[in-house]
Amino acid sequence: MRGWDAGEMMAVAAARQLGDGQVCFVGIGLPSQAANLARATHAPHLVLVYESGTIGAKPSRLPLSIGDGELAETADTVVALPEIFNYWLQPGRIDVGFLGAAQVDRFGNLNSTVIGDYDRPQTRLPGAGGAPEIAASCARVLVVLRHSRRSFVDRLDFITSVGHGRGPGDRAALGLRGGGPALVVTDLGLMEPDPERKELVLTHLHPGTSVDQVREATGWDLAVAADLGTTEAPSPEELAALRDLAR
Repeated sequence: MRGWDAGEMMAVAAARQLGDGQVCFVGIGLPSQAANLARATHAPHLVLVYESGTIGAKPSRLPLSIGDGELAETADTVVALPEIFNYWLQPGRIDVGFLGAAQVDRFGNLNSTVIGDYDRPQTRLPGAGGAPEIAASCARVLVVLRHSRRSFVDRLDFITSVGHGRGPGDRAALGLRGGGPALVVTDLGLMEPDPERKELVLTHLHPGTSVDQVREATGWDLAVAADLGTTEAPSPEELAALRDLAR
């Protein structure tokens, strides 16, 4: 029996993508778990930037929100929210940005606005927040969400944040300076955009999952890498650090 759950696998897989000394724009939830895990393990000099204006936050536990007092207490500095966007994010000073969403399509475009028709939605979602700017300007974007046909759809109900548009050249045509989605981390595996077509490709399966399982949970005909790999299971050290943050 494995000693970890799907959420822990997602957090560990995402944390491994962060390098020491990078500047990372962090959201609450899985992105915060992953970023703080990376800082507690292999990337002690990772600079965490939260939308509330904290730069270089070093929380000893997972923050409850972007307004959690420990973020400000442990930060290198705290600035006004407009400065985070105008001076840090939009000029390209953020290396990695984390995003979640309700829906993602084959080109990494994201919907966090509505499910159904915009004027008469089935569900009204939290909305954009800073996601469009993160998607537009970060050098690299990591997307984290659980894998199901409700989330991985052939066509978004609304485009909140542009990923790779409809394929090659769309980001440049829109004047987006960031690199766009580089990796999608789910509870089943890892997906990366094809370098030429920009369509998401399954590159790694998490331990215990199968290609058929991932394809069944995807709303389009998912491409699979010829050299499909298997994600390394969480180590005891990674699990201990992650669980310690959650206490």
